[in-house]
Amino acid sequence: MSNPEKPLPADVQHLPTWLPSAHADTLMDALLARVPWDVHRIRMFGRWLDSPRLSCWMGDADAHYRYSGADFLPHPWTPAVLAVREQLQQAVDGRFNSVLLNRYRDGRDSMGWHSDDEPELGATPLIASLSLGASRRFLLRRRDDPAQKAEYLLGHGDLLLMRGQCQRDYQHALPKTARVCDERINLTFRQIVAVPHRAGR
Repeated sequence: MSNPEKPLPADVQHLPTWLPSAHADTLMDALLARVPWDVHRIRMFGRWLDSPRLSCWMGDADAHYRYSGADFLPHPWTPAVLAVREQLQQAVDGRFNSVLLNRYRDGRDSMGWHSDDEPELGATPLIASLSLGASRRFLLRRRDDPAQKAEYLLGHGDLLLMRGQCQRDYQHALPKTARVCDERINLTFRQIVAVPHRAGR
């Protein structure tokens, strides 16, 4: 569901129940049991902080990723996540060599405003975001005019595609909420590309 009061970004596509409910149930159970969840440390406002969620960076062996001041080496693909990647690649005609999994234990876990605009993702990345579990509000706002916002309610099995200039033009967030007590898992599939050496890496 989207907010009809604001024009939606042209580079964003919401596909409700892209993954059928029974398949989504099985996948979520596998992720809860098999993924090596951890609390990532990120740098914000000059300090190292625990991110307010559990996470796992997974992918091909060379899919190294740097965000929020930290470097991440990928965990190997699990069979369940690898199967979803293959299904996605066929459905969206794209390639993905990595995925960031985030586990929101309840409504207190969240994601602040940001863009997935790291050099490793390329100039116009395709990011496929699959949601499982509790429905949560997903917000977008224009970088040059934060008052222009769009909202999606992402439910169990929903797929959100962000492509083109979305990361250049918009930020996104998953806000806290007291209304949600159940868990949500989100998988954001990406394609990491080689970038020139950067100082400090």
